[in-house]
Amino acid sequence: MKQLLLINDITANKISYYHVLLLMASLPFDMFYSHIILISFTLHTLIHLDKSRLKSLRSFKLLVLPSVLFITILATIYTINPKAAFTEWMLRIPLLLFPVVFSLNGLDLKKYRENLLMGFSLVCALTVFYLFMVVLVTIRFYHMPLRAIFSEGFTNHNFAGPINIHATFFSFQLVIAFVYFLSILIKGGASRLIKVVCIISCLILVSGMIQLSSKSILIILFVAVNVVLPLYLLNGRQRRRYILTGLLITVTGTAGILSISTFRDRYVTLLKEDISSDKTIPRNSDSRFERWRVAAARIKEKPLLGYGSGSEVSLLKDDFYNAKMYSSFLKGLNSHNQYISFMLKSGIWGLTIYLLTLIYGFKIAFKRKDVMFISFMLIIAVVSLSENILDVDKGVMFYSFFFSFFLFSVPDHETSIKEQQKPDEYLVPLATNALAVTS
Repeated sequence: MKQLLLINDITANKISYYHVLLLMASLPFDMFYSHIILISFTLHTLIHLDKSRLKSLRSFKLLVLPSVLFITILATIYTINPKAAFTEWMLRIPLLLFPVVFSLNGLDLKKYRENLLMGFSLVCALTVFYLFMVVLVTIRFYHMPLRAIFSEGFTNHNFAGPINIHATFFSFQLVIAFVYFLSILIKGGASRLIKVVCIISCLILVSGMIQLSSKSILIILFVAVNVVLPLYLLNGRQRRRYILTGLLITVTGTAGILSISTFRDRYVTLLKEDISSDKTIPRNSDSRFERWRVAAARIKEKPLLGYGSGSEVSLLKDDFYNAKMYSSFLKGLNSHNQYISFMLKSGIWGLTIYLLTLIYGFKIAFKRKDVMFISFMLIIAVVSLSENILDVDKGVMFYSFFFSFFLFSVPDHETSIKEQQKPDEYLVPLATNALAVTS
């Protein structure tokens, strides 16, 4: 408890630490909390601003991280929908705030990185546990059989409903938490208590991800767990043993999941429908492939500049109607692909900047051999194929916070090696944290 909540630092840094910890803990919940905490954190940073830290604003990071906001601002010049464009500005302001605040604040994120990730991961595990309790209470209240927990009424968006968050957006928060707990177990040297906390948390998080049934998350989880973690945290025989064990568990788990009709429909049937252009297939909504096809037709008309910020939904709404995609028209859906979205709104130049931003993140993550940062970049790159992650508040907050957090707290390569060589010393704060949580 002392390591997690009572850190040894000056008062200003303690307050900054609590702000960041609370901000991370608020991410799974209503956006009101994270926005209020961000505003408070920004004001606190300005009040305790050390003028010598203003030099840090010259960093290249301050251009890379808010690049998406800069794209939005520039593409507003020629937009066909100024009102929606300025709304997009407001939505993406955190893309500038987080890197600037982290640059100006005196808190050493590298020093408290493990504490903060532990706090976030535990909150994610506890949130999933709470959601399962809600499901069980509901089942008992309506005298339903226990197997109803796997029915459509308690999976995907319905499972995440009590905390009012999109299933996919909640899922990629759980991936970060799961990879963190698993990395602790892989590094070894953890106390028995730490291992128990990590194992229980991992089981809860995996169960939550299965229940949320986000198809894109499965790809990320497979790569992060079976490739990234063993590649950077293990060597030789241990790596081979881990990969074989991981593949065996993956195959067995996949078979078990697909044996349940709800998940089989979600992961197989709906996936086929989502990437199909066959309009004769009966479905409740239009496929993503069809939405991409309609958006691509629009992009061909203005491939260089696009139609300007905030133009996507209004443009596609008319096109969806003309294509007889009435479900997408009535719901006012976007393209559900971040790369296509940039092409549609800002053309080739906007997409190029976004891709360069992702490449920069991957470059730093791989250079530092930071499994957490690599996993985060995988989430953004893969989910961008199926969601407009930067057109939703939860997506913007996740992207802007964790991109900034990992970039400003990424440990040096030499430091990472020393930490792996001294697992006992490295895990002392974690052991204290877990003891505090369980007490």
